[in-house]
Amino acid sequence: MDPELEQRGIAVIRGLAMDAPMRAKSGHQGTAMALAPLAHVLFTRIMRYDAAAPGWPDRDRFVLSAGHASILLYSMLHLTGFGLTERDLEDFRQWGSATPGHPEVHHTAGVEVTTGPLGQGVANAVGMAIAEANLRARFGADVVDHHTFVIAGDGCMEEGISHEAASLAGHLGLGRLVMVYDDNHITIDGPTELAFTDDTAARFRAYGWDVHEIGAVADDLDAIEAGIRAAMAVADKPSLVVLRSHIAFPSPKFTDSAKAHGNPFDEAEIRVTKEVLGLPPDEAFFLPDDVVAAYRQAGAAGRDARLAWEARLAEATAGGAAPELDAVLGGTGLTGWAEKLPTFAPGESIATRTASGACLAAIADVVPGIMSGGADLTENTNTVLPGEAPFGPDAHAGRLLHFGVREHAMAATMNGMALHGGIVPVGGTFFVFSDYMRPAVRLAALSRARVIFVWTHDSVGVGEDGPTHQPVEHLASLRAMPGLHVLRPADANETAQAWRLAIEHDGPTALVLSRQNLPVLEGTAGGDGVRRGAYVLLDPPDGPADLVLLATGSEVALCVDAAAALAEAGIRARVVSFPSWDRFEREPDDYRAAVLPAGTPVLSVEAGVTFGWARWSDDAIGIDRFGASAPGAVVLAELGLTVDHVAARATALVRAKEAR
Repeated sequence: MDPELEQRGIAVIRGLAMDAPMRAKSGHQGTAMALAPLAHVLFTRIMRYDAAAPGWPDRDRFVLSAGHASILLYSMLHLTGFGLTERDLEDFRQWGSATPGHPEVHHTAGVEVTTGPLGQGVANAVGMAIAEANLRARFGADVVDHHTFVIAGDGCMEEGISHEAASLAGHLGLGRLVMVYDDNHITIDGPTELAFTDDTAARFRAYGWDVHEIGAVADDLDAIEAGIRAAMAVADKPSLVVLRSHIAFPSPKFTDSAKAHGNPFDEAEIRVTKEVLGLPPDEAFFLPDDVVAAYRQAGAAGRDARLAWEARLAEATAGGAAPELDAVLGGTGLTGWAEKLPTFAPGESIATRTASGACLAAIADVVPGIMSGGADLTENTNTVLPGEAPFGPDAHAGRLLHFGVREHAMAATMNGMALHGGIVPVGGTFFVFSDYMRPAVRLAALSRARVIFVWTHDSVGVGEDGPTHQPVEHLASLRAMPGLHVLRPADANETAQAWRLAIEHDGPTALVLSRQNLPVLEGTAGGDGVRRGAYVLLDPPDGPADLVLLATGSEVALCVDAAAALAEAGIRARVVSFPSWDRFEREPDDYRAAVLPAGTPVLSVEAGVTFGWARWSDDAIGIDRFGASAPGAVVLAELGLTVDHVAARATALVRAKEAR
C-alpha cells in the first residue's frame, strides 16, 4: 500500500473510532485511536487471512483481549471486507446490531473469541496457540501453519488470569503466539501508577517469554512491523511486544487522558481532532473509495494461500486417506465412535468419576480432537488419556495437558482451544473449584464454545476435607447460567450416556461427578432418558404412584432404596432420575407431564441447596448450609441424606395430600 494512502487509512480508522461511540453516546474510542497504526500493520502487512472465507482453518488468529476497543476491530473488519457494512458501524452498540459493545464470536464474522472481561482474551489466545501447536505437530505444517496474535492492555496485565495463562504459555514454549502489550499508562481511574507499577517485561521474561520492548513507536508503521516480525521469528517461546502508545492520539484535549477511556468525545473535540487528521470535520463515518479499495485488496491478499491450502488438504484426505484429520477438522468422531462407550452391569459399585475416566479412555482414539487434562488433579478427576504423551515444551503432539494449579486459565484456554477448531478440550478439577473458573465458564456459554468441564467430588460426600471443599450451592448457580449444558449422572451407565451427549453437543458441557462409589442401577443402560434430561427409572408394580421421588446423581440410588422402604409401608413411589434440567426443560409438555404427572406430589432429593427445586417439586430435601469435616457417609447422614429421612418426608407429603 502506498505510504500516503496508509496514513490516510489510519486517519480514517481514527475517525471511525470517534464517530461510532459519538453516535452511540457510548463506547471506548481512546485505545482504538491510539492503536489504529498497529491494527493497520496487522491486517495489511502481517496476518494471513482471507476476508471472503473467515472460517478458513489455517488463517492467522487475531484476539482483541482489550475488548472495550471493539470499534477498532469492527473498523478493520469493515474495511478489509469481512461483511460488516457502514450501517453496521453506524449501529454500533445498538439493539440487534452486528457491532455490539464488546466483540462476540459467532455474532460478527471475523471475531474469533468473545472478549471484554479483561485478561480472558490473553488466555483464549494461549488456548488457540496450544491448539495450533498440537495440530501442527500431529498433522504437519502443510495442513496447520499459522500464528495467533493478541492485543492486550494494562487491565489485561493486571487481571490474575493473564498471569496464570502467561505462565502456562511460557512453560509450554508456544512459539507462534505473539502478544502486543499496549502500554499506554492509562486506566479508567487515572494513570496506571495509581495501582500498577509492575515491570511487565521482566515478569514475562521470568515466565519464559521472548520480550521485545520496541518503545514509543505507536505511529511508526515500519518499527511496529519490525517488532512483530522479530517476535514471529522466535520458534520456541511465546513473544511479548511492548508498545508504548498514547491513548486518544492525536486529540488535542484528551491524548494521555483517562477521560478518553470510556467517554465519547463531544462534537467540538471530534471536529478539531479530525482537522488534525486531515479528515472532513463535519462528515461522520468518512470512508473514501480509494482507502476502502486498498483495504479490500489487503483483505483478499490471502486468497491464493487459502486456495493452495485447500488443494493440499484435498490431496491429503483424498479417498478417505486421513480419517483422523477429517474428524478433527469436522469436530466429530470417527464413524461408530459412540459404540466404543462402555456399559456397566447392574450391581457393580463405581464412582461416576471413575466411570467417566473409563469412557474418556474408550473414546480417546476414535474422537481424535480430544485433548484432556486437569488443574493438578488429572488422576483425581480421571481426565488422563492412557498411553498418551503429555503436551509439553518439547512434545506438542501430546494430547494430555497438565494445566497446573490454574483453574481459571484452564477454563479460558479451553475456550480458546475449542474456538480455534480441531480440538475438543476436556478439563477437570473438583466441583467446588468451579468457582475459580466461573468467569471463563460464563464466556464459554456465551460463546457456545465446545468444551467439556469435568467436575468431580460433587457433594458433601467429599467428607473429611470439610466445607471449603464441599460444594453445596454450585449446581444451582451453574444451572442458572444460560447455555451451559449441565449433566449430573446417577451411575456409570448414565455417565456413559452423558459423555455421548457432551461430544455431540454444540456448546459447553459440565459433567458433575461423584467421588464416592455408587451402585450401577437397573434401567440406566440404553434408552434415551439422559438425552431427554429426566426419565422414569422405577415405577411401582402394583398401581399408580402415590408420589414421585425426583433425584440427581448419587441421590438417585438413595431414592431407589427409599422407594423400597415406602413400599413396605404401603406407599407406592415412582423414582425419576433427573440428570439434566436444561435438557428436560426443552422437552415437549406431554413428555414432561408423563414423567411428572399433574396431581402426584413430588419430593426432590439432592445433596445441594434446594434453591430452584420449587419449579419441579412440592417439597425438597437438600443442604441449605455449608457442610462439615467428617467422613463423607457421616456428613451425608447428619445432613439428612438417608433412606429413613427421605421415607419420612415422602410419607408426610403423601399424608398431607390425603388430608386436603
